[in-house]
Amino acid sequence: MMIETRLNDGTPVCIRRVRKDDEQRLKDGIARLSPQSRYLRFFSGMREAPPQVLRALVSVDGHDHIAWGALRPDLPETPALGVVHAFREADDPDTAEYSVAVIDEYQGRGLARLLTAVLLLDCRREGLEQLAVHILPENRPALALARSLGAEGRGFEAGVSEFVIAIDEALTALEAETDVPGLPAVFAQFARGMG
Repeated sequence: MMIETRLNDGTPVCIRRVRKDDEQRLKDGIARLSPQSRYLRFFSGMREAPPQVLRALVSVDGHDHIAWGALRPDLPETPALGVVHAFREADDPDTAEYSVAVIDEYQGRGLARLLTAVLLLDCRREGLEQLAVHILPENRPALALARSLGAEGRGFEAGVSEFVIAIDEALTALEAETDVPGLPAVFAQFARGMG
């Protein structure tokens, strides 16, 4: 399934499931993150993701690991612009660990919300009820996104805040969102594709 929509500035994007052959595309996207963005996403200053991390990021089964990425349909050779993941927790199968990353030049344009909407829809379809997310306190954009999705704080450990997001509540919040004009296309196309 491919979802076509637009960023807040009208830039066309295509959101599709991550595949095994996306490993190089993800590697290139991570390389385009600024050191600050890499630190905020991976809690580390690594310049590139280790091979085992890249393999894990593209080992998607659509149930225990759900992942979607955004591409520019008009620029097919570009790396992933952003990727969103949900890893189902082994000890709590109703919950998945959530993460989203957007390369710097596409931040602040609504892409994280578009990716998150697709992920939430897919997670709900796969029977998940909530997402757990770990955010560094200095990551203000991620905190703002989590709060807009109704995140509830669950703790603070080793300098990282943990939140839980109820999937149905988060989808209701995104459906009511008026600042991201590409969201209605995401909801409509996902419903059509799964119908």
